[in-house]
Amino acid sequence: MLNLRYSTTSPFVRKVSVTIIECGLEDHVINKPTNPWAPDTDLPQDNPLGKVPALTIEDGQVLFDSPVICEYLDSLGTTPRLFPQQGQARWTALRLQALGDGIMEAAVARLLESRRPREEQSAAFAERYKSAVHRAVDELDHSVDQLMGDFTIGSLSSACALEYLDFRFSQDDWRAGRPKLVEWYESVAKRPSLRQTVPHE
Repeated sequence: MLNLRYSTTSPFVRKVSVTIIECGLEDHVINKPTNPWAPDTDLPQDNPLGKVPALTIEDGQVLFDSPVICEYLDSLGTTPRLFPQQGQARWTALRLQALGDGIMEAAVARLLESRRPREEQSAAFAERYKSAVHRAVDELDHSVDQLMGDFTIGSLSSACALEYLDFRFSQDDWRAGRPKLVEWYESVAKRPSLRQTVPHE
């Protein structure tokens, strides 16, 4: 069995959870609820970075972070591969994964900045994270033809990123002016793996 340290609000954990379902590995993974912010957390024993997700595999090795975990899970699955093995398809999928991951990283950083004591918050940093997300979503919009191809780690990561924006920053309305991206997202969001892993507090 595999052991996954997870939290229900992490977009990177959700990315791994979607991968588990897409790869047909639900019966091979034990989920261990983990609060990485708890003062007494033992998470650093598994991941020295103190972050979720962290996946303990059968030989006792712990894998982190989400790109590594997802590719490992993909190597175990019997379904069509989320990670193309070679050629342009692989680089396209990895590029889109980087965009999706980057959106999530910037959005999480913006959220954490907003939770600092008001006198310690930086409006400049918050705006920088917000602008990074806006540019990256624009790039996804420009890449929508690639997203509409096979369902890969790139499209998976992008979908998780967009739904995280809905979850944490719905007031920003990433859909405005991006009808093709909205059409793609609404189609892919119907996948069982995404419906079963909608983020919640």
